[in-house]
Amino acid sequence: MMLRAEKVTKRFGESQVLKGISLEVNKGDVVAILGPSGSGKTTFLRCLNFLEKADGGRLIFDGKAYDLASATRRDVASVRRKTAFVFQSYNLFLNKTVLENVTLGLTAAMGKKKGEARDIAVEALARVGMAEKLGSYPSQLSGGQQQRVAIARGLATNPEIVYFDEPTSALDPELIGEVLAVMRRLAQEGMTMLVVTHEMDFARNVSNKVLFMENGAEIECGSSREFFDHPRQERSRAFIRTILEARK
Repeated sequence: MMLRAEKVTKRFGESQVLKGISLEVNKGDVVAILGPSGSGKTTFLRCLNFLEKADGGRLIFDGKAYDLASATRRDVASVRRKTAFVFQSYNLFLNKTVLENVTLGLTAAMGKKKGEARDIAVEALARVGMAEKLGSYPSQLSGGQQQRVAIARGLATNPEIVYFDEPTSALDPELIGEVLAVMRRLAQEGMTMLVVTHEMDFARNVSNKVLFMENGAEIECGSSREFFDHPRQERSRAFIRTILEARK
């Protein structure tokens, strides 16, 4: 077991957006976090990486336990050194080249020398098919290319887990496939990934585990095959029926 989240809770004002969510992740797992909009999926993912401060719950990561509500800066830094977070909006620096966007974190945050950082960045960009765009600026790239640079930036830090927050939701339909292809290759390489997504084909065919949420609560959690072929809960069955009907 690489990561376990236990009873994660979070409120925004009077609204309780997470109601005790738990999840266990093993090395090499690809977990698809599914559910209708507003179900708390992104908030849960952000709490696991301390981008949001949870009100309660515990995170066990690489054998060390963290109280999500009272984690210290040292705790946060310890977890983030082993993780990467890919946002739906890319979050690239517009005034820096593709290469500079990937090397910046390596030199500024990890203390890598420029030459070493460049070598790592070039290798990471090659993994996502962006090695020929080192000198380009984000404004010269398509949305899919920008997202692949964002993925390379995360891979360059050699994370144990990569969190993806709806990585294709900001893309035009024709660009979604290139990003999903990169994620599919990462899964085949054994990368551990937690993916908030509305891409059901990815969830069914690439992920090996599904967490299905609604209204801040866990509805069902288990293998992807069981979830799609034999969902245990009526709400899960209704969700899948809605998806199938939308494709007709």
